[in-house]
Amino acid sequence: MPASKTTAKRSAVIKALAHPSRLLIAEALMAGELCVCDLKDLVGADMSTVSKHLTLMREAGVLACEKRGLNIYYRLACDCLGDFLRCVDQLTPKKAKTKSCC
Repeated sequence: MPASKTTAKRSAVIKALAHPSRLLIAEALMAGELCVCDLKDLVGADMSTVSKHLTLMREAGVLACEKRGLNIYYRLACDCLGDFLRCVDQLTPKKAKTKSCC
């Protein structure tokens, strides 16, 4: 069965977050907007690599950006991303004292 449009959009967002550098960017932007130069330093990669990450996240609808002078500032497109990530934290496997059912 082909994926619905909603499923495809959700998949694009999850894929956009499914890289350690992109997740780090999203987590940093939960505190507020940042300049692309700050994000470059945060990720510790060259500008080309960071730019590719930011483009993918923007195209998936995760980020919004604004150019001010020579700088580009990024912010989360939706404030509820932090809620989603905190929910994901609850899904993280914990060391169980007993075996799970699966």
